Amino acid sequence: MKLRWSTLGGQVGLGVVLAGLVLVFLGWNGAASYDRVPAQFPYLISGGVAGLGLIILGAALIVVQNQRADRAALQDALAELREAVALLGTTTAAPANGAAAAAIDGDVVMAGPTSYHRPGCRLAEGRGDLPTMTVADAVASGRTPCRVCHRAPEPVRKAPRATKVSKARATKKRASR
Repeated sequence: MKLRWSTLGGQVGLGVVLAGLVLVFLGWNGAASYDRVPAQFPYLISGGVAGLGLIILGAALIVVQNQRADRAALQDALAELREAVALLGTTTAAPANGAAAAAIDGDVVMAGPTSYHRPGCRLAEGRGDLPTMTVADAVASGRTPCRVCHRAPEPVRKAPRATKVSKARATKKRASR
């Protein structure tokens, strides 16, 4: 039988918690047999405090083991995700009708019914049946650019002018730090 070290922390943690509970019970049982408080102290200290310490130690072992298992699962998921991204990076969308030379120049687009898309557009993803053509042919046939992949850059907005109130707030924030 092969010992699995990866799960040993959780099992040891459960054993330590169980031992702590037994010590708490024995301390309570010993203290309950005496009526005088000074006679109960040795049982409370040896059973209660030591048992509580073992319970906390066992709980910590269980938490650490669960974090290790979660980290291993996360690392596996990240490795799988890296493989998927690498696989997607090696398979590029090639034009369907052999216009590969024009695709290098970025001149080839995928023509939809009313608009045209760049080869990597997410709206045309998985639709290999779309014909490819040059941008000039797509415009000549009445197609419009895709709103997603042919998006115009957003205009640069000017920052609002600082007022006396906003300057006072900024000064107050700096002073409070």
